[in-house]
Amino acid sequence: MKQELEIEFKNLLTKEEFMTLKEAFQVADEEFIYQENHYFDTQQFSLKEKGAALRIRLKNGTYTLTLKQPHKEGLLETHEMLTKEEAHSLLHGQAMLKGEVREIIKALGIEPEQIQYFGTLSTYRAQFDYKGGVLVLDHSHYLQTDDYEIEYETTNFTLGKQVFEELLRSFNIPIRKTDNKIKRFYLKKYQIEGEQ
Repeated sequence: MKQELEIEFKNLLTKEEFMTLKEAFQVADEEFIYQENHYFDTQQFSLKEKGAALRIRLKNGTYTLTLKQPHKEGLLETHEMLTKEEAHSLLHGQAMLKGEVREIIKALGIEPEQIQYFGTLSTYRAQFDYKGGVLVLDHSHYLQTDDYEIEYETTNFTLGKQVFEELLRSFNIPIRKTDNKIKRFYLKKYQIEGEQ
């Protein structure tokens, strides 16, 4: 198990803004790495109610279970490595959570046995160093939706916010209220279920 504090700033982009940034930073298509985020919650969205999120990320052939929880300056992430078999068992409802993530979920007052798989969001991601942090360009696909996003990951909230907002201004990109991927995924899921 590993824990880290994530401080990141994010902004949704239009496809045109995404292409402009990709070109400006000379990011080639082959620099984008494919990853999958498989999301979990209870039927009542108990994790979401606590501001938490649970996912398994498949990236470069490795599976990582991550629980994100609110923290005063970002998100506290708890990571556990999974084997392919463990990940597939969780995705198909054939296994239960175990380890530190299970204990934290119990401490949140949520029964780990009620956690179930909700769906997958696929992302092509390119990232590179930028002014003391990491700049990320994401093209994501989920529930018949494509979206484009820029993120800036940093260790200093105040400086990071300044660098990120200056970057957006320099490309005439408006600051947009941007929910994290899991929230965007769930909002789209609600919308689809409401239309049925």
